[in-house]
Amino acid sequence: MKQYKITTEERVLHFKQPAGTSRGVYTTRRIWLVTLTDGERSGVGECAPLPKLSCDDIANYGDVLKEKGNEFVAALQQGDEAVAAFFETLRDYPSMLFGFETALLSLSSLTSHPSSLFDTAFSRGEVGIPINGLVWMGTFEEMQQRIEEKLKKGFHCVKLKIGAIDFDAELELIKQIRNRFSYHDVELRVDANGAFPYEDALYKLELLSQYALHSIEQPIKAGQWAYMAELCRESPLPIALDEELIGVNDPEQKRQMLNIIRPAYIILKPSLHGGMIGTREWISIAQDMGIGSWITSALESNIGLNAIAQLCSSVYGDAITMPQGLGTGQLFTDNIPMPLEIRGEKLWNIEH
Repeated sequence: MKQYKITTEERVLHFKQPAGTSRGVYTTRRIWLVTLTDGERSGVGECAPLPKLSCDDIANYGDVLKEKGNEFVAALQQGDEAVAAFFETLRDYPSMLFGFETALLSLSSLTSHPSSLFDTAFSRGEVGIPINGLVWMGTFEEMQQRIEEKLKKGFHCVKLKIGAIDFDAELELIKQIRNRFSYHDVELRVDANGAFPYEDALYKLELLSQYALHSIEQPIKAGQWAYMAELCRESPLPIALDEELIGVNDPEQKRQMLNIIRPAYIILKPSLHGGMIGTREWISIAQDMGIGSWITSALESNIGLNAIAQLCSSVYGDAITMPQGLGTGQLFTDNIPMPLEIRGEKLWNIEH
């Protein structure tokens, strides 16, 4: 009988340049790596809660993670049913669940490559996953320069973080892009991270809609279901939910929320939205209602990014056409090496 052991290691990653959102600016990122061994092989997962955002952002995270790790090992010794039951207890700890799921898949990999978590064309290095080019908030000039860099690299889908500088300046940026590139050439997504006051939101959405945007992510703060439902009904611009999904971990509550709000899209971050299990659950419920989705990373290291990309290829199949949010692997000065490479506008697994 295999004897499982688990260890945890806290790390701090450093951004190459400050990453600005409407909630603040990140310069460092704290993560925990969990290493699972069975005496012969080992697998690594990443637990990365986002400060003031994750539902499991707790003061004693490291201590709780060690406790849950011991429970995980005990469940593994009992078999698959015990593991499934244990994972159910982690619904309110999505970043921990995601780390444990990744470590177990890595340990159990059927290939000699622990980074290959699923048997897909992406994990075999046969296809790349299309991704959006992410432009962080900054001054008008900084954002303009970052947009230029993404377009030069060949991205046909660019996502802009908005809501931190003057809204008129942000509109001018978007107008400049549209003056040069039609929506046939460049797909534009914007992410407000809940920055718009409800009273101004519809007016701002109408102004943004002039520029043929693909969608806007989380225009108002989460938790205002009635207001968000009204915006989704009235908006000339498709609305995608992100922060709205955080902490909604019960399947029936997920269904109820999507039924009330009826967004055009939901955006899934496994570390925030229920691990791999919860992400699959959200997508399945959304599909039943005709709601679209895509998957994105949440500033994890390459360990987490690889797992999210592998999950993406498992969920959506080998012929993904919608750009996913997986372009965060080059953000840190001290990232963890993984066989991931961005070529043009696609993320590739280059281990093979």
